[in-house]
Amino acid sequence: MITSKPVSASTESFEAWKQLPWKKCQKVIVRLQRRIVKAVQEGRWGKVKALQHLLTRSFSGKALAVKRVTENQGKTTAGVDRQLWSTCNAKFQGIKLLKQRGYKPSPLKRIYISKSNGKRRPLGIPTIKDRAMQALYLFALEPIAETISDRHSYGFRPKRSCADAIAACHLLLARRNRPQWILEGDIKGCFDNINHEWLMKHIPMEKKILHRWLKAGFLESKTLYPTTAGTPQGSIISPILANFTLDGLEQLLESRFGKLGSKRRGKIRSGVNVIRYADDFIISGFTHEVLEKEVKPLVSSFLHERGLILSEEKTKITSITTGFDFLGCNVRRYNKKLIIKPSKESIKRLLNKARTLIKANIANTQAIVIKSLNSLLRGWGNYYHHVCAKKAFRKIDNEIWHSLWKWAKKRHPRKGLRWIKNRYFKVMGQRQWVFAAPICKNKPKEIRYLRLLKLIDIPIRRHVKIRADANPLDLKWKKYFDERVKRTRMLASSFSREGSLLLVSPLRMMFPEES
Repeated sequence: MITSKPVSASTESFEAWKQLPWKKCQKVIVRLQRRIVKAVQEGRWGKVKALQHLLTRSFSGKALAVKRVTENQGKTTAGVDRQLWSTCNAKFQGIKLLKQRGYKPSPLKRIYISKSNGKRRPLGIPTIKDRAMQALYLFALEPIAETISDRHSYGFRPKRSCADAIAACHLLLARRNRPQWILEGDIKGCFDNINHEWLMKHIPMEKKILHRWLKAGFLESKTLYPTTAGTPQGSIISPILANFTLDGLEQLLESRFGKLGSKRRGKIRSGVNVIRYADDFIISGFTHEVLEKEVKPLVSSFLHERGLILSEEKTKITSITTGFDFLGCNVRRYNKKLIIKPSKESIKRLLNKARTLIKANIANTQAIVIKSLNSLLRGWGNYYHHVCAKKAFRKIDNEIWHSLWKWAKKRHPRKGLRWIKNRYFKVMGQRQWVFAAPICKNKPKEIRYLRLLKLIDIPIRRHVKIRADANPLDLKWKKYFDERVKRTRMLASSFSREGSLLLVSPLRMMFPEES
């Protein structure tokens, strides 16, 4: 008689996680989110609450929430319980743990990260179970946020980016008859000081769950501290709570000053318009007096109701001819022409990172240095490829070349300069000094080279700003976003990552004009 081997529970969980119908789960959640959007548009808040209840109790929502927190960048960061769901068995069991009845979040783990000004920013890290529960309720909050959010809010929202905010600045300030003054707003400790009572009254979700998250406390040096205000940075649901808190500022300014181009009480409005990315925002105006005496007090009272205040040190009013920095870009008008380019601080930070990386790899191979630099340069270049960045790209390429030349000479102090040049720098096409390393030989006369990315090779392409009213969770905007994704993929395919790998024959490198 043949007996089959018993199947363990871990094996069953492994197979169950692998066989989950992810596309079907995604369709279920998207359908519920679209129904929530429609209910919000119709003002049926009872229906909204019922649909949220259905979504947060669904198996599809729980499965996608676990998948999200176990596959993002924070999947290896544990909370105070030191637990991680790194195996398929743990992930599948984690779905069963997401229950509302009896749920009590654990305290946050407090860590600190360094800021550019030398100070430290506190982060609160929830446990993996709490992160999954927050991701589940995030699915239910996003449709409401996307429907009622400010039109020119671009931070922490799906399908929106910094590029959209910068493009909005260009559209707002490029014409000659546009506003000439800018109020640069900076909120002092935005995430840390939001009023809990305001959140409890205005966030459309289950109040018991929200209250437990806000009052969970944090653990530092084995001591438990209570939380009386704010939402922790590091929590997956904090960005959308901050957006809910700051939404309404644009509508408040429009109710006071009217929309751009409209007339109010027989007078053209004062050019007041707001562009916001998370807690960073700018407000335009035709005169300094309007921003100083009318707009700034209005914004201060708006924030005070939510437990927030403007930073007096960083909040300032500047002329567009003087220029201002916003999201790493410098926006300034030169001779009646608006130019947006990378800020000096951003260029300085990149060069410091590149030089530190080169010095730290003095004993590593050339290929390792190229891979590390390419990763850094590609990310920076892709962020700025939609602004006037060619001059900055050329400057950075030149500075990095000087650092690499010093690196090469330091590795071989007893070799001649010609030998060092031939060892590390190749002739490719019309370029004489290409920092490239041979990585393999496919044929006797062909060598595959890994070369350093030149920022100047990244093409400048103007970003097409997303429409202000576009909602990715609304069915009527589906065609618009499909066409937008298709256009983005076509542009991205022309400059791929494979551009750093070249198959070059030795004859072509020696005689580029004849090949």
